[in-house]
Amino acid sequence: MEIRYIPAPEAIPGMTTLELREKFLIESLFAPGSLCLVYCDVDRAIAGSAVPIEQPVNLDAAAELRAEYFCRRRELGVLNIGGRGTITVDGTVFHMAHLDGLYVGRGAREVVFASDEPAAPARFFLISFPAHAAHPTAHIRRDDAAPVALGAEGGANTRTIYKYIHPGGAKSCQLVMGFTQLAEGSVWNTMPPHTHPRRMEVYLYFGLPEGERVFHWMGRPGETRHLVVADGQAVVSPSWSLHSGVGTRAYSFCWGMGGENQDFGDMDAIATDALR
Repeated sequence: MEIRYIPAPEAIPGMTTLELREKFLIESLFAPGSLCLVYCDVDRAIAGSAVPIEQPVNLDAAAELRAEYFCRRRELGVLNIGGRGTITVDGTVFHMAHLDGLYVGRGAREVVFASDEPAAPARFFLISFPAHAAHPTAHIRRDDAAPVALGAEGGANTRTIYKYIHPGGAKSCQLVMGFTQLAEGSVWNTMPPHTHPRRMEVYLYFGLPEGERVFHWMGRPGETRHLVVADGQAVVSPSWSLHSGVGTRAYSFCWGMGGENQDFGDMDAIATDALR
């Protein structure tokens, strides 16, 4: 498990592009046949992936967690952005279609990922935070989530939000997770941008054709920076950083948040003319 320490906002103006990418961008996800985990000191978030091919992949607890098993003191959200597969939690098998989600509560001892077809493997994105109580494991399908339509064609930001893990859906301690899908012809995931100082967030960008990119905007409003992000890469967004993105064409992104509250609408908008 890789350990990341996120710089303070005062450090951003002096960082090079390479330094920003090393600290905030996760490029190592979705290696075939592997489990990848990145531990972040901000709210002790863990982001990762599992891509089982011929053999199942177990979610083992890294030595740094000092825990007998991964969910001993943690909750976990999963989104399958690949082919069909299964997640087995303490002997119960959940059949995971494309864009199915799963919430795994604190106390689950064994979590195993598998693919139905090695030629079209499942690609599981993982997001985890510490949990103070146990909530039931829950399977969430896209059709189970009430879609929220936002944006407009004129702003190139027509998009649909699917909330999976939240107070009105699968219950959790602090994790809030879902994904956003942009309509063809739209490229902005939000503009003007916002912050939510009560929560940190991890963005996974997916659904980008080969060779296309998303420009993820970060930093403080008066000192913005950007990261160029490819399909299947994730960005760590600390609570002080704005987050917005524009793609070279339409894409989707999974968002996972943890922190002080679970209120999806708790955000501080930033006027476009305040950006520098």
